[in-house]
Amino acid sequence: MDRFEAMEIFTRVVEANSFTKVSESLDLPRAKVSRTIQALEEHVGVRLLNRSTRQVSVTEDGALFYERCVRILAEVADAESSLSNKRENPVGTIRVDTSGTLARALLLPALDDFYRRYPEIDVRLGLADRNIDLIQDAVDCVIRMGTPEESSLVARRIGHARIVTCASPAYLEKYGTPTTLDQLSEHRAVNYVSARTGKTFPFEYEVNGEIAKVAMKSVLAVNDGSVYIRAGALGHGIIQPSRFMVAHLIERGVLKEILTDYTSPGTPLSILYAHRRNLSSRLRAFTEWVTELVRNNPDLRLPEA
Repeated sequence: MDRFEAMEIFTRVVEANSFTKVSESLDLPRAKVSRTIQALEEHVGVRLLNRSTRQVSVTEDGALFYERCVRILAEVADAESSLSNKRENPVGTIRVDTSGTLARALLLPALDDFYRRYPEIDVRLGLADRNIDLIQDAVDCVIRMGTPEESSLVARRIGHARIVTCASPAYLEKYGTPTTLDQLSEHRAVNYVSARTGKTFPFEYEVNGEIAKVAMKSVLAVNDGSVYIRAGALGHGIIQPSRFMVAHLIERGVLKEILTDYTSPGTPLSILYAHRRNLSSRLRAFTEWVTELVRNNPDLRLPEA
């Protein structure tokens, strides 16, 4: 029995309360996970987990052993990441959760660069775009737009997305081009509805040091970023997206920026991860790569202090 592997499997079972989730996250047969826990219990001489047909729970002895395992695994990870070869050539799987729009517009076009640098890291993208439990869902980090809500996680602000107002040439030809905020009342938008809260977002502008919120009329509202942008490109209404998501469409003339005399408040872009995961060399490599990717994008880089 590999004791370090057994401790890693044990801590994950405790955190997920599930043999099945751990077997899926580690790509191990469920039977191996079960046998490993059984062998570990035989080795330490006590029952570590209570098992039932519906759930798994940690025993009192198991809880004490779990705390020791967490510390040992963290120290081992720290020792490994201190080795230059390990820092330069991290190996393993990293599980990242983000929105489909962020994956398509930011991560996927640049992943070849990541794999050239770190050929031994396997990136697995989850597109939940919701509040998740990193431990329960076996996720290493989350990339989110907006102010982070997961207060128990480490939130690292890496970018600040510029927001623009735009519409398709066909829409502007049919309805005209608004030049003031007052004229927006004469137009229609594709409204964006939060998939998490059901809230419809108004258009926002900075006016005399304050935020002016403009509720737009619409005949179409969506809760997916890619569909939102596509609907705007097809002429269904004015949209207010993050510029990095539509830069290629603006360059091709599919969308046109309007109301350029007005500035809209930007949106924070953050990476979130659990305290215990921040020693992983592969997580460190990925977060540094994403941070560099964002820093090199003029529509995403943080404003200078």
